Order: sequence, then C-alpha cells, then structure tokens
Amino acid sequence: MEAKRILRLSLRFILLLIIYFPIWILGTMAMGTLTPEYPSEPGLMDENIGLLLLGIINTALIVSLVVTSRWYGWRLAAGLAFAYYGSFTLLTQIESWYFLSETTVPPPLLPRLFIMGLSIPLIYIPLAVLICGKWKRDENTHQLPKRMNISAKELLLKLGIIAVVYLIIYWLAGYYIAWQNPELRDFYGSPGEIKPFLPHTLDTFGGTPSLMILQLFRGILFALIAMPVILGSKVNRWLTAFLVGLLFAIPHLVHILPNPLMPLASVRLSHMVETASSSFIFGLFVVWLLSSSYGKRKDLSI
Repeated sequence: MEAKRILRLSLRFILLLIIYFPIWILGTMAMGTLTPEYPSEPGLMDENIGLLLLGIINTALIVSLVVTSRWYGWRLAAGLAFAYYGSFTLLTQIESWYFLSETTVPPPLLPRLFIMGLSIPLIYIPLAVLICGKWKRDENTHQLPKRMNISAKELLLKLGIIAVVYLIIYWLAGYYIAWQNPELRDFYGSPGEIKPFLPHTLDTFGGTPSLMILQLFRGILFALIAMPVILGSKVNRWLTAFLVGLLFAIPHLVHILPNPLMPLASVRLSHMVETASSSFIFGLFVVWLLSSSYGKRKDLSI
C-alpha cells in the first residue's frame, strides 16, 4: 500500500510539473512588449536548467502545502492562492516599485508585474488541489476545528512584534550581506566606500523614513500571508515553520536567472543570499510566535 501511495504521489507530481510551465508562461504574457531591453549578465546556470529547477522547487512547495493542509476544496485553494501570490508577487513587486521604479521599471511595466503573478495562484493552485485529491474531504477523515486562541489585543501586539522583528532582520541582512557588495551599492546610487553600520542606519532612516515604514508594513503583510498555512496545517509546528520559511524564501531563488530589471549578476546573487536566508529565518519566527496562540493541541506540539 505504501509503495502504491508513493507511486501515485510521484505521478501526480510529474503531472503538476508538466502543467506548471505553460501556466507560468501564460502569466509572463502579461508583460507584453514592455519587458526592458537592458542587457543582462548571465545567471548562475544555464537558463533552461534554471527554469526547470525553479519549476521543480515551486511544484514541490505547492504540493507540500496542499498535502499538509487540513483544508479541502475552494477553502484550501483560496487560502494557498492568497499565501502564494502574497509571497511570490505582492511583497516582491512592492520592493520593485519602491527601489526600481526610477531605474529599470518604467511606470507602464509596474502593474504588469503584479498581473504576471496571477496565473499560478488562480489556475495552477486549484488544479494542484484537485490533482492531489484534496478537492473533497474524505468522509472518514475527522477534522477538529482549529482557531487561534487569541484576543484582538494580543493579535495586534504580536503583529507589531512581527513588524519590528522583520525590520531588524531585513536591515541586518541587507547591510551585512547585500550592502557589502560595491556593485550593489553602485546599482542603488551609493558608490564608494561603505559606511559603518550605525552611521549608515541613521543616515538612511533619517533621510528616507518611508523605507522604515514600508518594511514595517511588509512585516505585517508577511504575517497575514502565513495565516492560511498556519491555520490549515495538520503537521507539527516545526514542519509548518519550515514550509512557511520556504514560502517566504523560494521567491528569491529567481535571481539565479538573467533579469533585465536587475542586470548585474553579482547584484542578483547578493540579493538572493540576503533575502532567501533572512526570509526563511523570519518565516520560522512568524510561525513560532503565531502558533503559540493556539490551544495546546497535539498536532501543534513541538
């Protein structure tokens, strides 16, 4: 029986991997003729191999989120679509708007970047739920209700903590990983020697307080995006945290590919290391803090 189950899951995975690419390409068509023609340095690997690798990773993530959820049908599809779009498109393209709208992202292109990310959550994820056999709940499967045992006041407090912790992790990773690259500093208009951490921090937040406000807001969005995964999870807290960490980190692996919006390979690599690592760690923290609001349930014990 176990061998049949593994075979069935493997066949479903292969089918989902095959249909991932045309649905993803459908989304990229939203770009139309607005893709910038800036020359881009090669990625970390051959582009076709990189696309295949990203397809495998994304398919594995979505399948994992589907099969580890207690939810079924439209509830599961809508919850995961919200989480996936939020992490892979909304939060990443907000940064494109803030940092690149005056350089490589012209105004007509910006809304297309948000539209481009809709095909996977709106088409692929419902298909993944169906193909993985999670569209209808097995009548023999008993499900306990799972609600957050938390008051509005406590939730607001935890969201505030999450926002501040995100800002700290974001800033430390940004400075000690990405900002150490002189090509990256030059790309963002700060050529020359790097300033010490404290003067750099004071100058940046003093001169552009909007950056601090934006990142606090993104921290709250991250927490809200993680909610469907946390609320629906039927696995233990550590595995839930691992999946949320991957949900936050995997979008940044796209930097292995050439990208005219960020044409320098070293800039993409620095950003990938910075954002993938910090986002994964932050995802672990979000689940730890929010899942502590549940009642003491066996399936949430560490």
